[in-house]
Amino acid sequence: MSAKTVMVLGTTSGAGKSWLATALCRWYARQGLKVAPFKAQNMSNNARVVPGLNGLMGEIGSAQYFQALAAKRVPEVRMNPVLLKPEADTQSQVVVLGEVDPALSSVPWRERSALLKPRARAALHELLRENEVVVIEGAGSPAEINLAPSDYVNLGTARDSKAACLLVTDIDRGGAFAHLYGTHQLMPEDVRAQVKGFVLNRFRGDAGLLAPGPEQLEHLTGVPTIATLPMWRGHGLPEEDGVFDDAATGSGLRIAVIAYPRISNLDEFQPLRQLAGVRLSWAREPKDLQGVDWIILPGSKSTAADLAWLRAQKLDLAINAHRGRVLGICGGLQMLGEALIDTHGVDGNAPGLGLLPLVTAFEREKLLRSTEFSFAASLDGGWQGLAGVRASGYEIRHGRTQPHSGLPPPQVALRNAAGEAVGWQSGQVLGVYAHGLFEQPAVLKALFGQSGRSLDAVFDGLADFVDLHFQPGRLAGLIG
Repeated sequence: MSAKTVMVLGTTSGAGKSWLATALCRWYARQGLKVAPFKAQNMSNNARVVPGLNGLMGEIGSAQYFQALAAKRVPEVRMNPVLLKPEADTQSQVVVLGEVDPALSSVPWRERSALLKPRARAALHELLRENEVVVIEGAGSPAEINLAPSDYVNLGTARDSKAACLLVTDIDRGGAFAHLYGTHQLMPEDVRAQVKGFVLNRFRGDAGLLAPGPEQLEHLTGVPTIATLPMWRGHGLPEEDGVFDDAATGSGLRIAVIAYPRISNLDEFQPLRQLAGVRLSWAREPKDLQGVDWIILPGSKSTAADLAWLRAQKLDLAINAHRGRVLGICGGLQMLGEALIDTHGVDGNAPGLGLLPLVTAFEREKLLRSTEFSFAASLDGGWQGLAGVRASGYEIRHGRTQPHSGLPPPQVALRNAAGEAVGWQSGQVLGVYAHGLFEQPAVLKALFGQSGRSLDAVFDGLADFVDLHFQPGRLAGLIG
C-alpha cells in the first residue's frame, strides 16, 4: 500500500460528500499527483458505462465517473466496486465490479455485506498500490450504529485505507454543530481518531458569526473546523441524491422533465441548468406541464412501474395533448412506444403512450456500451437542428426496440457506431437510447445555439473553490 488517502465522510446523505470528493480529486491532480477516486458501495440509479473486467464494459455510479474525470483518469469499475440500483423501496439490483449479480440481489442486507466486503477491499488495495493519492467517498453517515458491525463502506474502508478523514455537514439544514458532535461521538474510537477536520458546507452569511461554535466544538472533540464553504448553487456538478426542486424562474425556453419515482441518469440534464435562456423544471402532475415548450421523459430503472405512476398522475393525458417537443431517453423512449413486452420478468408488461410506432421487448442481459452516435441527415419539425450532428454517449438498457409491424414505420433519427437504429422520430416526438447527449457541445449548439461550460472548467472551478476556502496548508497536510 503506497498511496496517501483522504476520505470524505458526511453527517447525513446529501451533506456534500460527492462534490467535495470531486473537488479534492482535481485539487490533488493539479499538484502533479496520480490520483484515483474510490467509493466502496454507492446506492444510485445514476450510472455511467465504463471499461470493466475481461474486456467487457461495466457500470459505476455517476459520482465516481465524474471524480475520475476530475482526477484526469479514465473511469473504471474498481473505483466503485459495488453499485446498488434501487428498483423498489425494499429491493435493489446489485452490480459488482460493473456486472449485475442476480444471486446477490436476493441475499438479505447483512449477509450480503459480508459477501461484498472482500470484493470492495481487493479493489481498494489495487488502487492504493497503483496511485499516489486515493480520494475516498463515504456513504450516508459513519455513525449508523445499527449497521456498524457490517459497515465496510465507511468504517471498514477508513480502517483499511488508514485515511485522513474529513467530516462534512450541511449547515443550511440547521443543527450543524450537533450533527458533527453526535456523529463524531458515535463513531468507533479508532476511526474517530482518523478524523482530521470538520467542514461546514452551504453556509450563508458572515462566517464570523459562527464564533465561538467551531472553537467550542474543537474543545469538545479535539477536531478543528478547517473549512467553511459558502452556499454555491452554480458549481456545475450534478447532484447525486435525487431531483433538484429549485423553482424555474425568469423568461426563456421552458423544459419540464418528468420526475417519476424510479428516474435514472438524471445527472445528464445538469448542462441544461447552466444554459442562458433555459428554464429547467421537474414535473410530477399535469399543472407542472402547463405552458412548457419541451417535455422530457428521462430514463427509468423500472419503466413499466413508472409508466403506471405516470398514468395514475394523469400525466399521460397532458403529454399526449402537448403540441411542443417531446423527448424520450432510454426508458422514456420505451414509454413513448406502443407496448412494453416482458417475457423474462425483467421489468413488466404495459401499453405505451402510443406517440411512436415502436414496441420494446425486455431481455435478460443488460446492454452496456459507450459509443458514437450520428443523427440522420434530415429531421423534421423542431428537431431539424440536430440533422447530421455527431456526438458521443452511452447506452445502458435491457430493452430492445423495433418498429411496430402493423403500423407505418417512424423515421430513424439516430444510429450508433454499429449502424443500429437507436432513435426514432414522428413529428415533434423524438425518442433515443443515447444517454449523455446534453453533455456534448455539438448537441447543445444545435439545439440552443450555445455550448455551455465544459466539465474541465467545472472541475477547475471546484478545485479553486476549496483552495480558497480551506485553511491554508490543510489540503496538503492531509496527505503530508
